[in-house]
Amino acid sequence: MLKVKVNDIDIEVEEGLTVLQACEIAGAEIPRFCYHEKLSIAGNCRMCLVEIEKSRKPVASCAMPVTEGMNIKTNTKLVEKARKGVMEFLLANHPLDCPVCDQGGECDLQDQSMFYGIDKSRFKENKRFVPEKYMGPLIKTQMTRCIHCTRCVRFATEVAGVPEIGAIGRGEDMQITTYLEKAMESELSANVIDLCPVGALTSKPYVFEARPWELKKTESVDVMDAVGSNIRVDTYGWEVKRILPKINEDINEEWISDKTRYACDGLKYQRLDVPYVKKKNNFNKISWPEALHILKNKINSTNPEKVAGLTGDLTNMETLFACKELFQKVLKSKDLESREKNIYINLNSRKNYLFNSEINGIEKSDLILLIGTNPRYEATMLNARIRKSFLKNNTEIISLGDLGDLTYPYKVISNLTEEVKKIIENNSDISKKIKNAKYPLIIFGEAALTLNSSKYLFEGFKKFLKENNKINEEWNSLNIIHSNASTVGSFDLDIVSKTNETLEKIDNNFFELIFLIGRDNFSFTKKNEFIVYIGSHGDKGAEIADLILPGAAFTEQDGYYTNLEGKLQMAFKASYPPGKAKEDWIIINEISKLIDKDSMFKNKDELLRAMHNYLSSSKKDELSSLFKEEYISEKIFTLPIDYYHSNVIARSSKTMNECRNIRTKLKKTGTEG
Repeated sequence: MLKVKVNDIDIEVEEGLTVLQACEIAGAEIPRFCYHEKLSIAGNCRMCLVEIEKSRKPVASCAMPVTEGMNIKTNTKLVEKARKGVMEFLLANHPLDCPVCDQGGECDLQDQSMFYGIDKSRFKENKRFVPEKYMGPLIKTQMTRCIHCTRCVRFATEVAGVPEIGAIGRGEDMQITTYLEKAMESELSANVIDLCPVGALTSKPYVFEARPWELKKTESVDVMDAVGSNIRVDTYGWEVKRILPKINEDINEEWISDKTRYACDGLKYQRLDVPYVKKKNNFNKISWPEALHILKNKINSTNPEKVAGLTGDLTNMETLFACKELFQKVLKSKDLESREKNIYINLNSRKNYLFNSEINGIEKSDLILLIGTNPRYEATMLNARIRKSFLKNNTEIISLGDLGDLTYPYKVISNLTEEVKKIIENNSDISKKIKNAKYPLIIFGEAALTLNSSKYLFEGFKKFLKENNKINEEWNSLNIIHSNASTVGSFDLDIVSKTNETLEKIDNNFFELIFLIGRDNFSFTKKNEFIVYIGSHGDKGAEIADLILPGAAFTEQDGYYTNLEGKLQMAFKASYPPGKAKEDWIIINEISKLIDKDSMFKNKDELLRAMHNYLSSSKKDELSSLFKEEYISEKIFTLPIDYYHSNVIARSSKTMNECRNIRTKLKKTGTEG
């Protein structure tokens, strides 16, 4: 520890910290534009100038390391004059766009010029003009406002791993651009909007929509993937206008994916707001009493063995638990399934289906093996952590098969199951690497768990890791990446067909009545089944339905979600369902009252108590699996992912459609990546 003095306050700080960090520890506020905790130090803006004893001139505190005995002053007349001078230079070319700038009210330049600047300028020259740049459908540019802090450049290069922004020209002619002026290809690209301290980079879909002080802000959880990124939902009236990241160092740090940020306009389109019934291939609007009467007659005339239910990828845990209770206690059916495919899952312990090393644990890993997963598209924020681990630890990353650009270098080995067999039988160089590594990470994707030999591969790898002490109280190397937000929660609630037969029976048209509870990622050849769809959008599930009961989206109801590492988080209600749509758990409760003449739950609190009691007392049962624990020679592929159309909200989003069209065009022309 080093002893330093900040504004006559004695403090101790760790060696290696900068003067700026030391000042923050001492409680002194230091203005900055170019400095950011998650990015490398640039020292461009000079706004963070401080006075250090025995130094002849002010020092840029972001780039100066602390040394023993430093005496730092942050509020002297010299510092005040220097900051005013720097601010005058920064504003010399900055246009007076505040009334029409989307950054207004959230602008670092605006705030700091009020606090540290002066009310007049000595510059009489014409202001510099820089033409707008094209950066794709997500980012609106007004580069005349740019102060060359280079945060966006450093983010794209260091965090996103797609170095597509840079500076051209010198001096007054310097410009920040994507060089060829094309759409940014990173799935994290829009984080540069949050990083930009001025209004040079703003949100293109959000342009002129609202001012920050007009918006209601609600903390929530993202459901676009299983990572569970922490977000803030901003609503104007009851319309979701934008989604921003909320800092959570254990999960998403302070970044979110572009899909998380921009799919929210899908909450406006293709919404179901009244019940529908299909007659002569046409959907007709009906009232709730009519819809429930039709459903009651159908349930009463159907054998419980012929009733099945499928839950969806965005379904919250309250709805999942209500469905479980409905099927077990009211409908007397055993066929309730949450999986989209027959993937192998061992429910004996939670550790068999979690990302056990945890997302922030990736940063200390020294070896990563990817088996049947493409983390860039399946879990974008998790992939950013893998890149961070590579940069920080020079972590060796190995993949079974070529996955394309993952934003970090990796070694490609054969994607045959034989390769995994060699590893777990200790007949491979990778076996030695795993044994020698202190914190190895073995990551299975869902694709690897759909194989005929998936039970052999998963259980064999678990046994190999246990024997070599890579699964212990301190560290668990065995991890699974799930694609859907509801997957882990549904496994915790045991919403899995015990014999793996439900999906096969559906394919064989065994059932007469099928409930699709938010289930849209689903395809089968329908014959005489009566399908009831409970959901928020007129998508794939609603298309094949005979009866549609309009539900709520994730922003329109309080709901718990468990992310892929097993953390239970709540998505809070930010708006209301449209029209006559109802919250999902209420619909399930009304169906139970319809059949049993009594609601399963009197209110939401009773449901939550019952759910938490179940989670705390649940004993996992072993599945009588269709998967045999035997080796079969197969190829391990990753699941095909339509990244911008992965769920019902994204498919309804105009912004996601535009991103998808651009990516498709780039693939056709061969210019992607």
